[in-house]
Amino acid sequence: MGTPQLVSDTGHRSKLFKAGLKRNKDNRHTCKYHLSNFNRAYRSWLIPYLKSRYYSEQFRPVLSFLYTDLNCNLNCHYCYSRGRKIPGMSMEMAQEAINFLHSHGCRVLAYMGGEPLVRKKFIIALTRYAVQKGFFVYLPTNGILMDEYFIDEIGKAGVSTINLAVDAVNGCKGLPKYFNRIKKQFEYLVQQEKKYGYITFFNINITKNNIQDVKELTEIAHGYGIATDYHINEPPQVRYKNYEHEPEGGWITEKEYQAVDELVDWLIEKNLKGYTMVNSIDHLKAIKQFIRHQLPAWPCQAGSLSMIIRLDGTFAPCFELYGDQQDWGSLKDGAKFDPAKLARQKEKCSPHCLSTCNYQVKHYTQSLLYLFQWVAKHAYSHFLGVS
Repeated sequence: MGTPQLVSDTGHRSKLFKAGLKRNKDNRHTCKYHLSNFNRAYRSWLIPYLKSRYYSEQFRPVLSFLYTDLNCNLNCHYCYSRGRKIPGMSMEMAQEAINFLHSHGCRVLAYMGGEPLVRKKFIIALTRYAVQKGFFVYLPTNGILMDEYFIDEIGKAGVSTINLAVDAVNGCKGLPKYFNRIKKQFEYLVQQEKKYGYITFFNINITKNNIQDVKELTEIAHGYGIATDYHINEPPQVRYKNYEHEPEGGWITEKEYQAVDELVDWLIEKNLKGYTMVNSIDHLKAIKQFIRHQLPAWPCQAGSLSMIIRLDGTFAPCFELYGDQQDWGSLKDGAKFDPAKLARQKEKCSPHCLSTCNYQVKHYTQSLLYLFQWVAKHAYSHFLGVS
């Protein structure tokens, strides 16, 4: 892959940041907005987690990822989801999945893909159904298929968080998710936050080709008053057929260690200065070990506090194991997340995975203080030692 085309003009970068600062100043949220999100996170995250600990012998996931589609409108080189010819999940199956999760105490639902917005009407209807059942709904999207009508409709449906995947400021080969491509939709999305009460954040994948972009996107997000979420690019643990980009996936190599180290230190510094980030500082620090293949096995909660539901209604502990052939259960047969089998699996796979979602679940369930910190993050409330 070639070197990404960054925003080369300093003046243009400055204008982007200043525009974001002005937008942030003009779009400051009210106490009502923050309290509403705090209350929603409290009901959807904290209470179900406490109940899961009280009923510790039962299967009570706190967070579930629902694969609605494997299809996508892009072809990112690091993405090994290849399902363009596979039909998406049916509405009947999706509602059955939500009912199953509800009956097991789960109240946080995150869509997965592919790109969920390849079926916008489906996502709006499913969100409406899940919210009526009391779910906190995450919507991840690359944003390209968004328009003002969809933003208003998903806002009315009650979506809680919109996770906007962007990897660069301007596009380059292999990284087609870039800010300037979706700037118009993004600004309307941020503008409507106050009206509908959802939270927007950037989801940024750190590859060997976009390290400078990560800094610029962080500053843009801060200027607009939204949060950021960072992933470190990692090759799949399960080998998938028809994944043609593995040699050019942008994986971190020894040549990039120093640059990634400097980026991580910069992110930690910004976190401590009050930039709102999904990631804990512990997670950011772990990136340095991970890229050097020195990460020890860690207590991942996949299969206990989190899980995924595939297109066909079968279960797996996490996205990395979507293609795993083990029988982890299904909507028809119930969950089969045997603790001993999970423990053996995680000893093998967790040193090679730094899943942001599962690492945050691990981190923020260590203590009651950390749990309240997680709730505070969802309210954009800078207290309890978090940003």
